[in-house]
Amino acid sequence: MSFNKKLGSYPGILITISLSVALFLIGFCGWIAISSKELIKYVKQNIEIQVYLERNLEKKDLDAISSKIASMGFAEIKNGKPEIKLTSKEQAAEIFYKDTKEDFKDVLGDNPFRDAFSIRLKEENITEEKLKYIKTQIEKLSGVFEVEYAKDFLKGIITNVNKVYKVLALIVLIFFVATLLLINNTIKLALYSQRFIIRTMQLVGATDLFIQKPFLIKGFFQGLIASIISTFLIFVTKYVSTSQIDGLNLIQNNTAITFLFVILLILGPTIGVLSTFQSIVRYHKMDLDKLY
Repeated sequence: MSFNKKLGSYPGILITISLSVALFLIGFCGWIAISSKELIKYVKQNIEIQVYLERNLEKKDLDAISSKIASMGFAEIKNGKPEIKLTSKEQAAEIFYKDTKEDFKDVLGDNPFRDAFSIRLKEENITEEKLKYIKTQIEKLSGVFEVEYAKDFLKGIITNVNKVYKVLALIVLIFFVATLLLINNTIKLALYSQRFIIRTMQLVGATDLFIQKPFLIKGFFQGLIASIISTFLIFVTKYVSTSQIDGLNLIQNNTAITFLFVILLILGPTIGVLSTFQSIVRYHKMDLDKLY
């Protein structure tokens, strides 16, 4: 009975702290990845294509073009209506004047702008290939002069997003591997003081499960406590960041972040139990001479 009390009685504060730090770094990178994805989604949702129209079109022609574009299914739907907005050449002239304070009429004597539709696309349509296809299809419509969108801006977003995801994935992988190695070594050192108790209990006929049980239970709770600590730290970091940085709360996906917290709460105990099991099995199989 006294043996069983001593089993698993090694100090585990260092293990809990090490695992907490490692899980926090993994979770922090996960939060950054989620926020980056939401940022790109937010930017994509605000990308519009401009459909410039032929001159001297009547209202019925404008309505017909708008209906045909809506029927293509490219536009984002909001409140049951496709997000297609008409900017008349007079409105475009007013916007130009407000931005530049220059009156083009003094030079040109006429309004050079065209009536144009601004179309906010569905997120799945914001790719280079689909935008080229959409541009080609809309330009085929009668009354359409030209279709334009921010090609370079979009290309830069896609390129940078891929780089960010690759870097974050590599960092998370490095942290995960480092966590396993660090926790394994720390637990091995912690169990070193228990090696003779383990061997003595083997000699008196204790089963492997009886010996392992207190260590595995302690490993589970160490991992659980580390998960709770790391989750709390990420929550505090997120709260402080969104409070201090304007607009950061607009790109927070609470569902994805909750899922991240659940992963951390599962990952901590899993690492704690598996690392403890691996370490204790090592001492089970170790020769007596090597224990000294």
